[in-house]
Amino acid sequence: MTQAELYQSLKLLGMPVAYGGFEEPAPTPPFITYQFAYSSDIVADNQNYMEIGNFQVELYTTKKEPAIEKRVQDKLKELRLPYSKVEAWLDEEGIRQIIYEIQLIGG
Repeated sequence: MTQAELYQSLKLLGMPVAYGGFEEPAPTPPFITYQFAYSSDIVADNQNYMEIGNFQVELYTTKKEPAIEKRVQDKLKELRLPYSKVEAWLDEEGIRQIIYEIQLIGG
C-alpha cells in the first residue's frame, strides 16, 4: 500500500484527514492526521533491500469515543495493516489523541 492509498482509505471514514496537520484553525474533532515517523528498511549487501515506512495515524476527539476508534481500527484491519495503539489526553488543546503506528512496505 502506498501513502496515497492510505490517505484515500482514511478519507472513507468520513472525517477530515490531513498529512501532518491542518492549516489553522483545525477542523472540529473528530479528525485524523497521519505522517511518516521513521524507516525500518531491510538492508542487505550494503543497500536498502526493502523499504518499510513507519507511519502514525492519529485520531483526535474531544472525549473517549469507542465507536469512532472501532471504525478506525476496523479500517486498518480491513487494509491488513497491523497496528499498535497509544492514547493520551492533550491538556493544552483539550483533546484526546490516539496514535496508531503502522508500517507501509514499499510505499
